[in-house]
Amino acid sequence: MPTLIRRLCLSTILLSLALVSTTLMAAESINPKNIEAREPYLNCRIKFERERKGHVAFMGGSITEMNGYRPMVCDDLKKRFPQTEFTFTDAGISSTCSTTGAFRLKSDVLSKGPVDLFFVEFAVNDDQDAGHARRECIRGLEGIIRQCRTHNPQMDIVVTFFVNEGMLSQLQTGKTPLSMGAHSEVAQHYGVSTIHLAREVAERITAGRLTWKVYGGVHPAPAGNRICADMIEQMLSDAWSKQLSADAKPLTFELPKPLDAGNYGHGRFVSVKDAAIRNGWTVGIPDWQKLPGSKRPRFTSLEMLTADDVGAECSLKFKGQSLGVFVVAGPDAGIISVSIDGGAFEPRDLYHNYSGGLHYPRTVMLATDLADGEHTAVLRISDNKNAKSSGHAARIMQFGVN
Repeated sequence: MPTLIRRLCLSTILLSLALVSTTLMAAESINPKNIEAREPYLNCRIKFERERKGHVAFMGGSITEMNGYRPMVCDDLKKRFPQTEFTFTDAGISSTCSTTGAFRLKSDVLSKGPVDLFFVEFAVNDDQDAGHARRECIRGLEGIIRQCRTHNPQMDIVVTFFVNEGMLSQLQTGKTPLSMGAHSEVAQHYGVSTIHLAREVAERITAGRLTWKVYGGVHPAPAGNRICADMIEQMLSDAWSKQLSADAKPLTFELPKPLDAGNYGHGRFVSVKDAAIRNGWTVGIPDWQKLPGSKRPRFTSLEMLTADDVGAECSLKFKGQSLGVFVVAGPDAGIISVSIDGGAFEPRDLYHNYSGGLHYPRTVMLATDLADGEHTAVLRISDNKNAKSSGHAARIMQFGVN
């Protein structure tokens, strides 16, 4: 028994030392160069401090959806403004990129009322999940910011950069990961602040003041998320260091000329029920029990436009210059051939690198850079398929139109 007690005491001491070490690492001074403050955050402060009401929203992938930096920031705001009635919107969906974000922003965030303070993070998912080129990184984030500022020209916005192993290696060699560079360009163009957590982490790890394990990896541990929350807290503390002037009035942000005319600033979801079925497609909830591969509960109760037979056809009339499909692409994901306005059919592969074991949520663009106006798209299940796929299935949750 004494031996067991000694072991328990030793374990407790080691755990306590680890917690202290983690706390010290997270609490160390922040490099001010990793906080690009481009806004005074006056508008949300007026709402929180004077009107004592506030709507704070978060959009991103699994890093936003998880119990991480988001609830920490919420707690920090509640402590700072204890008399304020906050509404917090969590619009994090695992695996999704900024393209999907631009199409779901209206339904997942803006439909819930004017947002006073908006946090967005897609650098990691645009890199490792979507594998976006620079153009798509810009079109997605620019579309999100333009929609936000159109919906509420007084919305305060923060872009955060998290990090994965590959991006960490690039930062440590002085390179800027593609998605971060593109998102930084968008943020600078619109005068939006950035929290460069990724660079802060890379600097600390290189200097030996932090380890990747303590930080927690792609989905950070509490210590890693605390660093991000502390950086946000530092930025807001600096912005709000002086007493709010009695004559302070909200600022209205002007929308500059777009960086990319094809950005998804008019992105929205269109119901799959708007499609005209010609043959082989159905609208309903898939029989998930018969389908191999993991499924995420948030999608398994949704009605989808589905087909798995070669040659199945449907069409959609839409107004805009871009069309995509938000799908769950599993082990049997196929290829959709699409024809726009009677043109030649072009293939779009739905299968993703992660589809082998998971019905993976992703947006696949079917057409971009069209003349802005009325169009008709015909979707046909191709007889070709990805070599890794076991079938020809398409399961569409929403159309994305811009």
